[in-house]
Amino acid sequence: MNKSHDDVWNNCLQIIRDIIPSISFKTWFEPIVPLKLENNILTIQVPSPFFYEYLEEQYIDILRKTLRREIGTDAKLEYNVVMENSNYINGKPYTVRYPSRNKTDLNNKPVQVPFDLTQPSIKNPFVIPGIKKIHFDPKLNSDYNFNNYVEGECNRLARSAGIAVGNNPGGTAFNPLMIYGDSGLGKTHLAQAIGILVKEKHPDKIVLYVNANKFQTQFTDSIRNNNKNDFLHFYQMIDVLILDDVHEFVGKEKTQDTFFHIFNHLHQSGKQLILTCDRPPVELQGMEQRLLSRFKWGLLADLQRPDYETRLAILKKKAYNDGIELPDEIFEFLAANISNNIRELEAVLISLYAQSTLNRKEITLDLARLMVEKLISTSRREITIEYIQKIVCEYYKIPVDLIQGKTRKREIVQARQVSMFFSKNLTKASLASIGSHIGGKDHATVLHACKTVNNLIDTDKHFRNQITEIEKKLKV
Repeated sequence: MNKSHDDVWNNCLQIIRDIIPSISFKTWFEPIVPLKLENNILTIQVPSPFFYEYLEEQYIDILRKTLRREIGTDAKLEYNVVMENSNYINGKPYTVRYPSRNKTDLNNKPVQVPFDLTQPSIKNPFVIPGIKKIHFDPKLNSDYNFNNYVEGECNRLARSAGIAVGNNPGGTAFNPLMIYGDSGLGKTHLAQAIGILVKEKHPDKIVLYVNANKFQTQFTDSIRNNNKNDFLHFYQMIDVLILDDVHEFVGKEKTQDTFFHIFNHLHQSGKQLILTCDRPPVELQGMEQRLLSRFKWGLLADLQRPDYETRLAILKKKAYNDGIELPDEIFEFLAANISNNIRELEAVLISLYAQSTLNRKEITLDLARLMVEKLISTSRREITIEYIQKIVCEYYKIPVDLIQGKTRKREIVQARQVSMFFSKNLTKASLASIGSHIGGKDHATVLHACKTVNNLIDTDKHFRNQITEIEKKLKV
């Protein structure tokens, strides 16, 4: 016979009562009301948001274990949270639904370091170390896990590779794993999700997430404080190093040199490296070739803009996690009208949530339209390579098919180079994609064209004015 939600909850209480102090039990468990049990998800009602937060922080392990004992390994917990100072609807308090966050312990274990009484101890760039062991935060955000990372055509390769790395860090061919793509497409989320999976599967592994800009600051400080060796030793102890925004190293030769040595040590020791970047390695001008070649040792995985179906799934997942209930027509409207990146999707959803909870407004399609108009510029023209070629050719009064051909006439070559220049600066296309769209050229030709245009802008006032006029036409 299937158990009812009351039976399951009462059995859980019998166990919990014997584990925690009686006053804690009366305070935090007696006010809970079981509501339903469906698909191995037990829904309980709690009297306030603070109550929900406290249970998640202090008692989630006990709740998780007792539920699994009663329901099975697939047991899940969901809360109906009574909102404070809320109006009653049909005699019932206004509630918001929240799933249990199901957090994993992400703390690194203390690291034993070589200790010599005649030498200063190794200094941790993040915290003040102890005498023999150092403790440091892996800098992982528990919300950035794979459960919250929606899979789609735009990220399937990168996500699959990330799961493989998380299950077997340093033991796959994906080392380093370099994730690249435009801002707001989920690079940081995916990179951190890998780190969280490592901590779940391999708790003894030392994981560290660090932004390249933070790494640069730490390195500069180590030079100023004359403890560069301590800086190197610290990073060489990491089992899984997640370096975000590696493009920040462009033009910083000393930082690149130091990271080169850290990279080599970790890779040769079988440690895992995960890198994120806003562009593929071939477009990282100002990065040492020896580093670029190492970035290509493993897997280069790109993230594309999510399609409509993926955007819709992302919105519904985010809404569920935040306790927001919306009609399908609003989800569909948002997914259809916000296509630039995931960050914009989340920004609009958060604004709708604020309107609903703080101003106690019903979330309607009209309110959704208003939020999109305020936060997202829907009127802006999407600048494409084709559109750039059209405007450039109109300006120079030449047919578009001429710059697509092989003619080497000076005015045609210049129009072709200007089209490549604006395509690189105003679109998200790769150099290889730009070249294939404009005359079937390779990425080296595009790089040369951009360099030529930049040189002419610096040296030729008439040409600089032309570029300014074309840019204004493109951005109308």
